[in-house]
Parts: sequence; C-alpha cells; structure tokens
Amino acid sequence: MKIGIACYPTFGGSGVVATELGHELAVRGHDVHFISYALPSRLNLFAERVSYHEVTVPTYPLFNYPPYDLALATRIVDVALHEGLDIIHAHYALPHAISAHLAQEMLLPRRLAVVTTLHGTDVTIVGQDRSYLPITRFGIERSDAVTAVSEYLARVTREVFDPAKEIDVVPNFIDPVRWKPDGGQRGTTCFARGGERLLLHVSNFRPVKRVVDVVEVFDRVRREVPSRLLMIGDGPDRPAAEALCREKGIAGLVHFLGNTPAVQEVMPAADLYVLTTDMESFGLSALEAQASGVPVLGYRAGGLPEVIESGTTGFLREVGDIDGLAADGIALLKDERAWGAASQAARDRAVSLFAADAIVGRYLAIYERVLAEPVAGLGG
Repeated sequence: MKIGIACYPTFGGSGVVATELGHELAVRGHDVHFISYALPSRLNLFAERVSYHEVTVPTYPLFNYPPYDLALATRIVDVALHEGLDIIHAHYALPHAISAHLAQEMLLPRRLAVVTTLHGTDVTIVGQDRSYLPITRFGIERSDAVTAVSEYLARVTREVFDPAKEIDVVPNFIDPVRWKPDGGQRGTTCFARGGERLLLHVSNFRPVKRVVDVVEVFDRVRREVPSRLLMIGDGPDRPAAEALCREKGIAGLVHFLGNTPAVQEVMPAADLYVLTTDMESFGLSALEAQASGVPVLGYRAGGLPEVIESGTTGFLREVGDIDGLAADGIALLKDERAWGAASQAARDRAVSLFAADAIVGRYLAIYERVLAEPVAGLGG
C-alpha cells in the first residue's frame, strides 16, 4: 500500500503520532510519503520506505497570507500522481482534511482515498471560533473515514458537529521496545544528584498545558522530597514558568531543555511525570511516561482518564488542585513499595492496551475498508 501522510511537523501530539504511525507502517512493508511544510520533528529520513515531500508556499504581493492549504493540495496531487498514492491520511482537520479533499477532487477520475484523524484542538477550536464550524464539518463529512484518538474526543466531535459520518476511535500508541523502563537506573542523569528525585514535563508550553501549575506542584514536592524538575519543550508560556521559578528561588532546581527529540532517553530516568493540562484529548506524553514505568500526576480532564488509571498508574485530580497532586506525588516518592507498584502497573497498562502492533493494525483495517468502498463524493 502507498500511503501519504499530511501533518504538522511540530513537537505537538498530532505530528508525533503521524510520524510514529508512518514509521510503523513502513516497517510493515508499506511505502509512506510525508507531506508537510517542514521535516516532522521525529521523522527518520534514513528509514526504509519513508519519504518526505516539502510543501513550498509561493509568496505573491497579492496575498496578505501565504495560501498553505492550496499549496498543500497541489503537493498532494503531485505526490499522488508520481508516487502512486492509494490513500492520504490527514492528521488534524484544518487544513489537512480540506486540502486532501481538494486534491481528491483535482485527481478525478483517478482514485485517492482520504482518512482524517482528529487530534483535539482541531475540534475544540470550533468552540472558540464558530466560524470554523462549517469548514471543519465539511472536512469530516467528505473524508472516507474519520478517526478520533479517544472516546472523549469522539463524543465531543459528535456533540459539536453532529456528523452523519461514523467516527472510529483509534487511540495513540507506543512502541514497547523503544519506550521502556531503564532497568532500575532511574534518577541516574546529569540533572538529579545525590539521591534527588526527578520530575518531568514535556509539552508545547501553550496556555492549555498550564505549565505554571507544573512548577507549583514541583515547588511543593521538593519541600518534602529533595527533587529537581526537567521541562522539555517550548512555547508562549515558557517565560512565565521561568519567571515563577526565579520568584520562588528554585531556578537552580528547574532545567528548561527546549525542544529536543531525545525524550525517550530521558523519560525512563524520571520518578514522576507531571501533566497539568486542562483539556487533553488523549495525553500521548503520559502514555510514553507509563510505558517507561513512570507514574503520572495529572488533571482529570478530557481523554486523560482513558490513559491513566488514577490510584494505580498515577493520580488524577480536578483541574487546579495543585495541593492534591503534590500530596499524591510526595506520598509516592516517600514510599518505595508504592512507587514500584505504580511503576509496574503503568508499564503493564501501556503495553497491554496501547502497544503499536494492535493499534497500527486498526489503522490498516480502516485503510483496507475505505479502499474497498467508493470514495466519498466521487461522481457527486
């Protein structure tokens, strides 16, 4: 099968999931072609059967804003014709599903199936700006298949758009071989010293991630348990988090690494993973933490309860309950037996429910299904 993947190339969850899916598909013998305006952050160009096609957006004085959606559609058509694509898998509704549908129409009567995966803000953004509702609904309706990464997101999509289209829930996944505990060497990094515990957070530092809450949780934990905090990622709220660290006098205990692709090397060394987002459609980083044997502290929001079993693989509290999360973290760090049980349960849950083999197989079944049916909108 020849599969095109249109995605954002950033460190956000949708781009990461798209990239990991492409790698898994290539390992299984499928030709995968990534189409984006920049190289996806985790893409391995040296992997067999993986190709990257850059979208170049022309600039004309006539345009106040470069028409990326049109450039993407044109590039999809070019790749489909010259590489013989069977399917274009659009990750994130806007603009990828719309550009994919436009490419589909441009290619008629040649056949190109379109599968769209909804990741979260492509749906919830409609709640912030209703002007996007008609075009997002159009992209969903015209796709041959639509998937959502959690039951929560599928429910929200139905509530917001009331689509006639069936929505398949296909959760995010991990490779248990790549994401795994470090064999008892946790804490052995250049960041945690002399018995200090290590807390970790990874995100794009947008307001929804509430990174200031992460710092607040850590500040409470380190007063009871000698600890350090590692912050991976970058974004608009990083300055606020850095300022709070200086204000509290803990800047020397908090390390901001910026965007780094080496998360899987750092994750197993952490003792706790902290994810204080107030709207998480799934929580891929929390899944990666659990696969690495790291218990998770988070808020009971969005799809996160589908990933974390509170009281077993970590703890969930209501949004804003910083004191509660800190107390949960302190209790785990002070009880080695309880931490060990949570660590093992986290690993077991990640492997049993979210291993790549099972999840990628569900995507392949969807591809095969749509290829056996008429393309949505063909001839109409």
